[in-house]
Amino acid sequence: MINEIQNDADARMSKSIESLRQELTKVRTGRAHTSLLDSITVDYYGNETPLNQVANISILDSRTLSIQVWEKQMTPVVEKAIMKSDLGLNPSTSGDLMRIPLPPLTEETRKGLIKVVRNEGENAKVAIRNIRRDANGSLKELEKDKDISEDEERRGQDFVQKLTDKHVKAIDDILSVKEKDLMEI
Repeated sequence: MINEIQNDADARMSKSIESLRQELTKVRTGRAHTSLLDSITVDYYGNETPLNQVANISILDSRTLSIQVWEKQMTPVVEKAIMKSDLGLNPSTSGDLMRIPLPPLTEETRKGLIKVVRNEGENAKVAIRNIRRDANGSLKELEKDKDISEDEERRGQDFVQKLTDKHVKAIDDILSVKEKDLMEI
């Protein structure tokens, strides 16, 4: 029973970290990256469809993305979706090829993005702490029902705390790498 609680807590904490990684891919650094457009959806014959399912997205150079829309009539729809997104991008279309130049980040923009990154990190840490609270609550419940001894409960809580510390450290490492990436010129 204790192992189940610990394994569940570990799995949930790992999912929180993976979720943080996904959120951080949406935060733009100075370089062009195809995952920057992952959050954009387009109206494809009445269905909201991710951009990467209606077009081929590639990197032309370090500051330019290119989009090759598979159906020519979808080009204006894709262009409008990119402009309406909160990424601040302005695509330029020539024929059926769309180029998206990424403007260089200003110092002010970088600091704002770092605040966003830190906020996402703090949200992930809160999720980890909530998982710790749930696991410790389950252990207390088992001890209260006399399914485990007090010593087993204490050892279980110590293990859950070590898991929490490990995952919080992983979050801090991810954040420091992302912040360093953002401050690079």
